[in-house]
Amino acid sequence: MDILPFSATGIGSLPYTEPAPALDLVFATFPALPHWPQLPGRGRAEGMVYQFLNILVTTGLLTIRGNRAYFATSAADWPRRLTRFYDLALAAGEGDTAALERFAMPREAAVGFYAFRDELERRGTGGMTAVKGQIAGPLSAAFFLKDEQGKAAYYDDQLRDLVVRTLTLSARWQAADLSRFGLPVFVFVDDPGIDVCGSSNYITVTREMVREDLQNLAEGITAGGGLPGLHSCDAIDWSIPLTLPLTVVSVDTYNFFGSLLPFARELKTFLERGGTIAWGIVPTSGPDVGIASPRELVHRLTDQWEALNARDIPRATLAERSLITPACGTGLLSAAQAEEIYRSTAAVARMLGEARPC
Repeated sequence: MDILPFSATGIGSLPYTEPAPALDLVFATFPALPHWPQLPGRGRAEGMVYQFLNILVTTGLLTIRGNRAYFATSAADWPRRLTRFYDLALAAGEGDTAALERFAMPREAAVGFYAFRDELERRGTGGMTAVKGQIAGPLSAAFFLKDEQGKAAYYDDQLRDLVVRTLTLSARWQAADLSRFGLPVFVFVDDPGIDVCGSSNYITVTREMVREDLQNLAEGITAGGGLPGLHSCDAIDWSIPLTLPLTVVSVDTYNFFGSLLPFARELKTFLERGGTIAWGIVPTSGPDVGIASPRELVHRLTDQWEALNARDIPRATLAERSLITPACGTGLLSAAQAEEIYRSTAAVARMLGEARPC
């Protein structure tokens, strides 16, 4: 899908505890491509488990005790719980809308999502080119969740499948639900956990496993009528997302642009087949937050494009296939910092658009 070059949007999280100020900021700064705001400041209810994996809790596969969530594999009726889950998952995957609804985000765990949906219904979608959602990535989720012995779920084939299947159907539901507004729907898979691939500390995590998991999510989003993207705010093996069926790859280019250079060939092919890069040029961590001006950030980004141009990727192609975003989410920052970051992101996009030849 072609999108307007230099559209701006956010990664997802904001530091507010109520949706109203978050939505005010999103619609004021990113009117063409708004996103629903995740609000981690509301507490555990807005965490990854309840927000995207709640079906694993309601079917009894995940047990929550205090601050710990673990798979209850020793339960006497574990096989029955598995059967109940897979019956639902298979029905949802085959198009049963009632079954797919079981993979929806609970209202109390995604206040920003439902407020965003209500706001779109209230104000209409005039002037918007698309809307954006996001979901936790399979590696991040399956390394966070453990079995009863404290072993990461990712190392158990069955538990890994439960996590990936749940996220895939949750992403499919999200894409289908937002499609009601008649606009293209981006859903970014947020997975900094991809950086384990190739690490000596995770030698059993293979490139093929990572690709399979991310491809499943991409296919789920597409099945829901959405456009799949991937965000990782780290220096990863970019050849993995760039060769998957993704519409957008989101890079923290302020901090990790250099990690993209070894994959210039894959980047060029990705852009030529219609892919878009979301350039996370506005810093969201470290001492540079709020320091660099939008004009300085524009210069930084255009210098990066010159470096890629020298590697046989035409600058015109880069410009045509670009979104502008913050480097990462802003949920752990102050409200003042988040607001400055969003305003800077919008200003960078506007300056680039004004400088673009007619």
